[in-house]
Amino acid sequence: MGEVRKLQKKLRQIENLEIKISLTPEERFKISRKAELRSRLAELQLQLSGPEQTPGTGEDGKEKMKRQVVETPEVIPSQMPPASKILKGEKESRAPAMPVQPASQRGAGGDAAETGGVSHQRGDEPGGCPDLDPEHPPQQEDVKFKSLKAFWEKARFRLRLLEGHNDIVTSVVAVDNLVVSGSRDTTVKVWHVPTATQQKNLGGHTGGVTCLSAPPPEYCKRLARLLSLSDNERFILSGSADCCVRIWALSIGQCVKSVYTFNAVAALCFLPEGDGYIITGSDGGKVQAWNWHNFQNCQSVNAHQEAVTSIQSQGPLVFSGSAEGGISVWENRCSDRDPLRLLHHWSGQVTGFSGGAGERLTLSPRGDRVFLAYGRAWLKILHWRTGMISRLTNHSSITGVTDCVHQTGGLLIGSSYDLANGESGLNLFSLPQCRYLASLTWSNAPRILCFAAWTTGSGDHRWVTGGQDLIVWEQLPSSGKQRSDITVKRDSRIDSCFFESEADTEEEEEETDDFDDDGGEDGRPDGVQGEGSWLRCTLQ
Repeated sequence: MGEVRKLQKKLRQIENLEIKISLTPEERFKISRKAELRSRLAELQLQLSGPEQTPGTGEDGKEKMKRQVVETPEVIPSQMPPASKILKGEKESRAPAMPVQPASQRGAGGDAAETGGVSHQRGDEPGGCPDLDPEHPPQQEDVKFKSLKAFWEKARFRLRLLEGHNDIVTSVVAVDNLVVSGSRDTTVKVWHVPTATQQKNLGGHTGGVTCLSAPPPEYCKRLARLLSLSDNERFILSGSADCCVRIWALSIGQCVKSVYTFNAVAALCFLPEGDGYIITGSDGGKVQAWNWHNFQNCQSVNAHQEAVTSIQSQGPLVFSGSAEGGISVWENRCSDRDPLRLLHHWSGQVTGFSGGAGERLTLSPRGDRVFLAYGRAWLKILHWRTGMISRLTNHSSITGVTDCVHQTGGLLIGSSYDLANGESGLNLFSLPQCRYLASLTWSNAPRILCFAAWTTGSGDHRWVTGGQDLIVWEQLPSSGKQRSDITVKRDSRIDSCFFESEADTEEEEEETDDFDDDGGEDGRPDGVQGEGSWLRCTLQ
């Protein structure tokens, strides 16, 4: 198993390199070996596979995720939002919760919330099970879930490829009938979804675009009046490795303001409280707040040890996540100076993400919980008031990768990518219980790094995914004749293990992380000098 582990680790490192803003010659060579390493891994897994052992299981031949087939009645909900341009060229395709293991906590979460103190350990309360809807009893919830599952098992989508970027898409947002995408190619592009055409190409950044955000209409109106623009003007914020945040007016396709942050911008969000604030996270771990009225810096905090890779707001709260696995929760005080007050900070030891430079954590808050994706085969759920952690299986193999997590219309959606074979897709879970619904994929599906969603006037789903490709998903009527571009399936290994305790997957973590690189030959060709370790990569 030693060579299998090394191959899995190298494949994971290669995938991290592929989303790095810039690459050295050595890194490009390492990426070129991906197909070779995958082929060797497949050979070894086939050799190790037996009648009771499948690729991705432990050394003892026992599967971590037990298979279970769940039969459900074919019930179509009476009122459910239904959600698909066929990919061009070669890419056309036809194709009960377990309790978590509590840990000790040095500082009480309640005290931290009151005093702005910092908690560094997990909460000591039991829990981690999915939340129940207080308005529906368990039996009614079960009927509702079965109906929802049957609906998504029959979901049909049409896929449309938006072509124009010449590098990976790092961020996407939806504004009305427009999709805005940011790319490592340094551009921001605006797309008209109904016609799948590019409306505007917004150039100005000198580094790769890492993040986007769309302020609410009421805050757009305030800025539009200051700039003597139409009250209906919409603005987009873009952050970049060039240390700038740019504010773009979509109707005219121009940058109306540029804010220099002194650090590469790795993440940002808009906080719609008071006058409004732009919250940015740097590649050095700094969290900064900028006033929406005058664009002046009103707070700067060295909040994390590594790059801030994700920032999201929820009401007056701001959640920041970093490459070392730490999560900070901030409360807005609507002040001209220092508008953010730290409520909690949970370290990587608490969240279970012991990463560092080159790793990428994304988050999505919901009430007292934060869903976390960190390039592994599962999603983690942090109860941010207590520090309790539970784990939600998002892949049937330990070689799985989860790059992003998103919530929309009662759904929790996690991306899924297999390092061993390159298969990609989306996994759907119901909210608030986080029960597995279905997996959506298609042939030659690319790795998904970012996601945005909205619904049409008729209630149909429209999604956009970014990564190697930028793709719009349009939901089709379930009774229509148009062929769906996706395949819906249910993975029994995900279905049979909704939640896991930390101990349940400790061995799996060790298999992918806790071993050394092969310190000998790495296949480097003559003339290519070593400039760093395999793992050194950064999403700036």
